[in-house]
Amino acid sequence: MEFIRTPEDRFNNLPDYTFNPNYKKIGDGMQMHYVDEGEGPIVLLLHGEPSWSFLYRKMIPVFVKAGYRCIAPDLIGFGKSDKPTNRKDYTYAKHLEWTRNFIKALDLQNITLFCQDWGGLLGLRFVVEMGDRFSNVIVANTILPTGDQSPNDAFNSWKNYSQTTPFFPVGKIINKGCFSDLSEEVIAAYDAPFPDETYKEGAREFPAIVPHTSDDPQTIPNREAWQKLMQWKKPMLTLFSDSDPIMAGLEKMFQGVVPGCKGQPHEIIKDGGHFLQEDKGEEIAEKCVAWLKGL
Repeated sequence: MEFIRTPEDRFNNLPDYTFNPNYKKIGDGMQMHYVDEGEGPIVLLLHGEPSWSFLYRKMIPVFVKAGYRCIAPDLIGFGKSDKPTNRKDYTYAKHLEWTRNFIKALDLQNITLFCQDWGGLLGLRFVVEMGDRFSNVIVANTILPTGDQSPNDAFNSWKNYSQTTPFFPVGKIINKGCFSDLSEEVIAAYDAPFPDETYKEGAREFPAIVPHTSDDPQTIPNREAWQKLMQWKKPMLTLFSDSDPIMAGLEKMFQGVVPGCKGQPHEIIKDGGHFLQEDKGEEIAEKCVAWLKGL
């Protein structure tokens, strides 16, 4: 498998991102970058498309101050992690393998998972596959699709755009997915992992590999995962936002069938877009800390 890594100097002087880099080998000759800050119970922060651990820069200090250890990896193809150059090397199964290997390589235990977007498509699978490693789950603007329902128009438009646009402007895409307008410096930070289009194969492919038909190879494992989630009794909190056209209302799927959701202080975050960590990062982290301290 051929892959490239973004030059480190692309990440110099990013706003509010002063975390030391860490790397772990995860298979296929590649390394996954991750932020590892603080001491205490582990909070695993999984990002989605097309962001990277920079998305969690507002939340990490809140968790660390409250006595938690934050682990925020960059998925393969994103951030400082290695990036295969062949788009077809990016599959749902491969992302599961790479990220699963990462969790095992660090031997993470007693995990509180915070997952958003593709962070949920991956993280929720790990919750049921490696349930003994996970203690709590916070679900934010994500879902575990089974191909039984057609995607909405917002997702279909996004998927079509990702596959047809000649230039994939990552920073501007993130900005469009936020409720607030991002500064030029922050937009540039989201562009930093991608010096040119050859680095964006993973970012382009993610929308295309979401299981949206019943014959997708990951629909059966995802259905089986839902059956196990319907027996998940450990605490699960949903924090969805009020301005996400793709994920709006999907929190009810978790609240309706996951036993661990019962009686939890679920919230809809006001003035939050799809990337609610960017719009309301500190507020969300404070809500998470208060919830965890009260369990």
